[in-house]
Amino acid sequence: MITLRFEDGTIRLDGLEESDPGVESLPGVAWDNRGLVARAPGHRYADLRDALDGSEIPFEDRVLPDESLSLSHAYDLRPYQRDAVDAWRASGDRGVVELPTGAGKTVLAVDAIAALGVPTLVVVPTIDLLEQWRRELETEFEVPIGQFGGGEQEQAAITVSTYDSAYLRAEDVGGDFGLVVFDEVHHLGGEGYRDAARLLAAPARLGLTATFERPDGAHEAVADLVGPKVYEAGVDDLAGEHLAEYEVRRIEVALGAGEREAYEEAQGTFVDYLKRSNLSLRGGSDYRKLVMRSGTDPKAREALLAKQRARRIMMNADAKVETLGRLLDRHREDRVIVFTAHTDLVYRLSERYLLPAITSETGAKERTEILERFREGRYSRVVTANVLDEGVDVPDANVAVVLAGSGSEREFTQRLGRILRPKVDGGSALLYEVVSEETAEERVADRRR
Repeated sequence: MITLRFEDGTIRLDGLEESDPGVESLPGVAWDNRGLVARAPGHRYADLRDALDGSEIPFEDRVLPDESLSLSHAYDLRPYQRDAVDAWRASGDRGVVELPTGAGKTVLAVDAIAALGVPTLVVVPTIDLLEQWRRELETEFEVPIGQFGGGEQEQAAITVSTYDSAYLRAEDVGGDFGLVVFDEVHHLGGEGYRDAARLLAAPARLGLTATFERPDGAHEAVADLVGPKVYEAGVDDLAGEHLAEYEVRRIEVALGAGEREAYEEAQGTFVDYLKRSNLSLRGGSDYRKLVMRSGTDPKAREALLAKQRARRIMMNADAKVETLGRLLDRHREDRVIVFTAHTDLVYRLSERYLLPAITSETGAKERTEILERFREGRYSRVVTANVLDEGVDVPDANVAVVLAGSGSEREFTQRLGRILRPKVDGGSALLYEVVSEETAEERVADRRR
């Protein structure tokens, strides 16, 4: 008789000897010479249990607590949310759901938690999301909700955790939860965070994201730990009925004479170095190699600094500031979110147009106050540098102005999603991209689209 137990992020198989032929045949199982016991990584528990169920090997399963939760919620799922949950369940309660920001991924997760009725760990990337999820779960289920992170380490049958805290606690609590929900699951692509998923035994796994695929291919590792993408719907699939209709308008502006001269000089320094070194930048890995080279090659460092200067010039052009003023005047009756790439431009715009500003330097209390006033309508516009891209519950807005951003499709999708929640009056959403013409920013904007 084999007995399965959770121990330090692994599944321990008591009763199985090193010489037994079953050691190598069971998925993920290897012999631990230090503990003189057979073990499998925590995340292989579901595969291991399935293999034992299909074998003639007698076993006793003591990995998860024998605890059933009686849960219900007041949500009326939209058809695509129901389809997503059904697809996830049909995939063995494992897999990733990809839906746009504002499409209600939390709703389908709440439904999945209630349907399984097992102890659940919800893992999120930010403190803001930690607090939002906790409030949502307390409201819907009316049960105590535990929290790992944000200064608290209190466990309950349903617990919300940051990725950092999940990584630190997984070895101890990995056998306490039958379901784990990874919000913004693309974060699991980071090597460190993967260990959080590896150390948890939870056989049921749900990943939520607006953009699953990663340019570095790390989504394949995420699929191995959570399950494949089982359902997806894009912005265009939901716009009109479940999300607001939207339009994206590009406005091209010209650099000033001084800006153009400085840009060409800086960009030329960078491009000349690439030509002399016979280098090409086809992706993030090539750029990282150049960064590494700059540590020992003064010319490489000079080229990188020149590239940064060129980037700041084209992204923070004076014409963009003037264009924003005209857009704010045009949309006086609308709720507007302005996105930039640099904090110093945020403060420049905040002072110029008296806009409430949110940056990484903004304290949690002040940020909450600004967003609450935006929600109440006391503020009608806000300016930010990246902070509102992900992990913050942003009140409804119908106009976004992207003054600068990266070539990331994920970033663009997150920013667009901030204005896509259905409008009470049935109105549409509008996103402006303000791009410096005849600069590398044109290619950046094309890439993210």
